[in-house]
Amino acid sequence: MNAWVLRAAVLGALVVVLRAVLGFAMVYWPTNGAWMRILALVVLLGAIGFWGLLDGRKDRAAHPDPERGSDLTILWLKAAVAGGVGSGLVAWILDRAPRFDLGDNGLLFELTASAAFIVLLIFMPALLGVAIGRMLAGRKADSWSAPPTALTKGPRPA
Repeated sequence: MNAWVLRAAVLGALVVVLRAVLGFAMVYWPTNGAWMRILALVVLLGAIGFWGLLDGRKDRAAHPDPERGSDLTILWLKAAVAGGVGSGLVAWILDRAPRFDLGDNGLLFELTASAAFIVLLIFMPALLGVAIGRMLAGRKADSWSAPPTALTKGPRPA
């Protein structure tokens, strides 16, 4: 399975599951909606950012030269677009099922505006995670490969 397909399927499913759980929770505890939405957003952003961080660390370990790394931008963009459109379609289908309350949005809204929001919600934290992962892996590699400074200093001028 392609790497972007796996990311799109997992993150799209996570979006749908969080929307369904949030829909059920809003029916039974409507006064707690604000913190439940924030909690669902934090869970989603945390999962995406962590996966991006792992990708960045793995890529920097495989390619120590910053100019020769893999193109994770396109990988995450494809995953974000597929995850956004797929989650919108699945959410629209589930919203038609009884006992599911996902907002009663139309198909056009789910495939355009909602999908665009999910694309940004997946793409931006993933790239931030990739950048942080590459930076952390680069620092670790630099600290192990750099010679001690005391040995590289020459004699002090008088």
